[in-house]
Amino acid sequence: MTCGPACSRLARVIHVRLTVPRALVDDVAAVLIDDPCVVHVVRHRDAAFDPDGDAFSADVPKEHASVLVHQLRELDLHLQGGIILEDGGVAADQASEEAERRARGSSADGVVWEDVEARSGEAAELSRSFLWFMGLGTVLATVALILDSPVLMVGAMVVGPEFGPIAAASVALADLRGGLAWRSARALAVGLPFAVVVAFAFAWIGKVVGIGPDELSNVSQSLAVTIARPDAYSVVVAVAAGAAGLLSMTTAKSGALVGVLVSVTTLPAAANIGLAVAYGDADGALGSLAQLVLNVALMFAAGVLTLVLQRRGYEHRLRQEARRER
Repeated sequence: MTCGPACSRLARVIHVRLTVPRALVDDVAAVLIDDPCVVHVVRHRDAAFDPDGDAFSADVPKEHASVLVHQLRELDLHLQGGIILEDGGVAADQASEEAERRARGSSADGVVWEDVEARSGEAAELSRSFLWFMGLGTVLATVALILDSPVLMVGAMVVGPEFGPIAAASVALADLRGGLAWRSARALAVGLPFAVVVAFAFAWIGKVVGIGPDELSNVSQSLAVTIARPDAYSVVVAVAAGAAGLLSMTTAKSGALVGVLVSVTTLPAAANIGLAVAYGDADGALGSLAQLVLNVALMFAAGVLTLVLQRRGYEHRLRQEARRER
């Protein structure tokens, strides 16, 4: 079956579910109806029990979702009722297409800030799964260093979860969220030393039982040497990776995030510290520590700058929407 000229262009939408107390029903209804970017508005009278009131649902283009949430928050709905955002999937109707055209900005560049804050909060948690992934990624990285295997190192970098707390810390500073900043700092302060300890223990035990080499000088170490000698390119990579990582997080581009994970040497540097200490290589340990600190600091700074610039664009849009309403 072919699609003629009358067919609608597919639009990506966010589905909004609202639980509205009776005192705010008219105000919320006015926001939904008056906003030209909100479509498929449904009202269920007396459907809400906690709080007692009505339930609403609607669809909104991705790039307009946070603007709508801002309008609802100005009514204090987030304090008295409920606001739930869900991925609405693909809308194939004319109303959604027109709403997307009316929304300012591009759907591909749209940022749902509430989703960013929720995902960054999860990424900052110091959980058992976080430590498991840190440990397993470190073991892979340590083996990759011993075998001088770039392919295995790529696998270790993908497994490592350490970019999550770095990204969350960037969100925390950009949004001035002290609680999130503390959780992010704690995850990094525990996770990275934990990786060093795992690498040291793995390398030392391997040497004792005869699996690992007696001396690192007996094996090729081009990967380890590269990691232990940060240079100007390390700065470029860390800054680019930090900016790309936050962009991938805010725009939900998972493919770009994978690229970030395999481009920076945070977990490999931590593994190389433990490996170097296990074999008594003080210069390698200090060089890897410098690489680790440099990468974390620059990725954090680049991430904060990226978020601040995106936030300014969002705040400019809020001011435009306010002027349009007047």
